[in-house]
Amino acid sequence: MNSPKSTMAFSESNGPDHVVELIVRDIPPPPPPPPPPSSSDDSRDNVNDPNAPLLSRTQRPKINIFTASYPRRKPRDEVTKLLESETSPCTQFILWVWNESRYSGLLCMAFSSVIYFLMGVLSNIFSVQAIPLFETAFTRCTIILILSYLWLRRSEQPLFGTSNVRIILLLRALAGCVSMSSFVYCFQRLPFSQAVVLNSTTPIMASIIARFFLREKLKIADIACLACSFFGVLFFFREMLATQGQSVKVAGASDSNARPSHHIFEILVGIFSSIIGGTSYCLIRAGAKASDQPLLTVFSFGVLACPAMGICSYIFEDFVLPGFRSILLMLVLGILAFFAEVLLARGLQLERMGKVANIQYIEAALTQFWSLALTLLTPAFDHLAGILLIVVSVCCTMYIGPDKEIE
Repeated sequence: MNSPKSTMAFSESNGPDHVVELIVRDIPPPPPPPPPPSSSDDSRDNVNDPNAPLLSRTQRPKINIFTASYPRRKPRDEVTKLLESETSPCTQFILWVWNESRYSGLLCMAFSSVIYFLMGVLSNIFSVQAIPLFETAFTRCTIILILSYLWLRRSEQPLFGTSNVRIILLLRALAGCVSMSSFVYCFQRLPFSQAVVLNSTTPIMASIIARFFLREKLKIADIACLACSFFGVLFFFREMLATQGQSVKVAGASDSNARPSHHIFEILVGIFSSIIGGTSYCLIRAGAKASDQPLLTVFSFGVLACPAMGICSYIFEDFVLPGFRSILLMLVLGILAFFAEVLLARGLQLERMGKVANIQYIEAALTQFWSLALTLLTPAFDHLAGILLIVVSVCCTMYIGPDKEIE
């Protein structure tokens, strides 16, 4: 018998007119299973069926750019942490002074002068032991070196900058060491008034040197403000300078054979100190602008000044072991000196020398005002005139405004 899939055909005849033919065909294959219902079919079924769920198990909600988001309420602890992580007003003020203000250069120099004034006040109030000047300078330079090193390490910056600024940093360190050494020598050998007056010429020297080496413009307003401030310093010590001049004449007339002490060599050293100090300011500005990091100039100065002051203290002075209060005072003054140097470098980095150097005279005016308030005596005309000249000069500089260079 043949397979059921084969085709069989046979015919039968019942007569001459009727023929019956039988044909058997192959069995067709079973139909494929129907596909699963699509989402459109499900949606149609859901529409037709009111009891069906809105979303099937296999269907997930789609999120697009038009999907509305509803933020959840944060717990109280998270809100507290968020408020604590926000910047404090003190930090915002420091950032504003450092970089976010048009007056950042002038403000940094002003705060540096104020810190130097506070250092003088603390030295006068809490000083209980006479410490030699070179030993004091060595302590401050050591603290400046340590703090600047830690700061640079924490910010992960190179200690000596790139190769193109290392020569500038080296020259800045040399100029700073020579200026500090000669300045200490003048304070040891000259009367206090003469030493202060000579040191007050440093901003003027810095502005003149910047005119030639940094190609900065020295405007008439800058010259007038610098001259006004310097004459204010001369008013402070006019009586002392006149008294010292009269004493020298009297000593020369009383003893013709005696050699009058005019301190010519010490005065020349003081002038040299102011010139080198002005050069150091220009190198600070050049190094800070080239490296874009004013702290590098402070660190380079500490690297060279620390051993230099130690050697000078060992050679020229007798070591004095400070007491506990003296050590504490020296630590505080060293930390303040570090911040004053950083602000000084930042101010020189941001602003032109002829304008920012005049702000340094704030320290002299504040010192005289503090001495007058401390003694509670009737202020002399010279002191009031000097303070007024410096205040007017600084206010004019601030009123004219910053003059940042467009690089």
